[in-house]
Amino acid sequence: MSFEVRPLSGALGAEILGADVTDFGPDEHARLQAAFLEYHVLVIRDQKLGRGEQLEFARNFGVPEVHPIVEGMGDHPDVIRVHKPAGESASFGVGWHTDNSFFECPSGATVLYGEVVPPVGGDTLFASMDRAWEALSEPFRERIEGMVGVHSARQAYDPGRVGPDKYEGKGPLTYKYSDAIQEEVRHPVARRHVETGRKSLYVNPMFTLGIEGLRSAEAKALLGFLFAHAASPDFQCRVRWQPGTVTMWDNRCVWHYALDDYREHERLMYRVTLAGEKPV
Repeated sequence: MSFEVRPLSGALGAEILGADVTDFGPDEHARLQAAFLEYHVLVIRDQKLGRGEQLEFARNFGVPEVHPIVEGMGDHPDVIRVHKPAGESASFGVGWHTDNSFFECPSGATVLYGEVVPPVGGDTLFASMDRAWEALSEPFRERIEGMVGVHSARQAYDPGRVGPDKYEGKGPLTYKYSDAIQEEVRHPVARRHVETGRKSLYVNPMFTLGIEGLRSAEAKALLGFLFAHAASPDFQCRVRWQPGTVTMWDNRCVWHYALDDYREHERLMYRVTLAGEKPV
């Protein structure tokens, strides 16, 4: 099988055209892996995947993991059913973040499959943290390169903030209270990609709450600058969903943001995250 790789923007992202991921052999997976490392975000349309097929595809890129807070599906605990009913606001993945940076070994990649999507709205934005790092001045990079960010889920998954319904099993997404919500982990502000060797900025607004060794006000000022810098449109691409779209991204060097602009419409996605390594 041959397929075409078409870039989505000058910063990152590519569409994979003419592919059926259920019919891939070793050569196709190797070529897709090479494209993934080059573009960091891949969009593959017109797929028809059950959960087993999605997991089989995802396993070619890593080991699926079970989330400690968000409940997976009963028969597939390593798959999260991300359902947003019509008439409700989206509440999962809204805001710039990197999946699960509050893990000791954060998720390496995410494979998201869109089954029901709104006719308009609900796009996902992605931002390259390679580009964000490279766009900083050399003196500034040298100043922050040795710094360590403090990551935690305590704000993003705080029951008072997300609402008690999720923890009581009353919403379309069910959370379970875990010690992981309050724990803190520390990761370098500048991370080197284990496969490409490229350096990228590794902080994000959802989970990076401080900088080790800095006072709260100092860390807030520095992180505020880095967050605004990294969210520049110059580093972004945008994915418009269609039914049957698979989008996969590299959490080691990419932010993403699920737009909440389709309140009147339903959306149903299935998410698999793959285990990663401790950032260095």
